[in-house]
Amino acid sequence: MKANVGGVDKIARMAIGLLLIVLALTGTVGAWGWIGGVPLVTGLFSFCPLYPLLGISTCKTKR
Repeated sequence: MKANVGGVDKIARMAIGLLLIVLALTGTVGAWGWIGGVPLVTGLFSFCPLYPLLGISTCKTKR
C-alpha cells in the first residue's frame, strides 16, 4: 500500500471519523455513525483504496 492520503486530507478524515463515532456512541446520529470508522482508518493508514481507482493522490510527491 503506497500512501495516497496526505496533509489536510488526513487530518480532515480523522476528525470527521472521530466525530461520527462519538456521535454514534452518544446516540445522537444512530447506528450509521459507525461509518466514521472508514475515514478514521484511511486517515490513520494514509491510504484510501478508492483513490487509486480514481487516479487521485493528495500526498506531496517526494523528489
